[in-house]
Amino acid sequence: MKEIDAHIRFQKLIPKFLADELNYKNLTAFVKHVRTCPECMEELTIQYLVGEGINRLEEGESFDLHEGLEEKLEAADDRLLLHRIMQTLIITAEALGVAAVVIIAVMVFVL
Repeated sequence: MKEIDAHIRFQKLIPKFLADELNYKNLTAFVKHVRTCPECMEELTIQYLVGEGINRLEEGESFDLHEGLEEKLEAADDRLLLHRIMQTLIITAEALGVAAVVIIAVMVFVL
């Protein structure tokens, strides 16, 4: 039952993923799940094909479904990596700021 709930939860996120509207937490869980769940990957593929296929046909373009979807997933991986790097930089900057305040406080009290 828990597995079915996960499928429903992640399948409900597909339209938001395709519209690039998932926050970091949901995007992380979504990409991880879809890459390991054949049922959800199949549903993602179908929804991507319908949405992207209609747009491409209207524009008179052809496209490789699997390549296009993989590029979208890779772009999500890139956004997640960038987010983790930015979080690490922010934490490092905060730690350096705290260290600077401590050093200044020690110097003031010692002098």
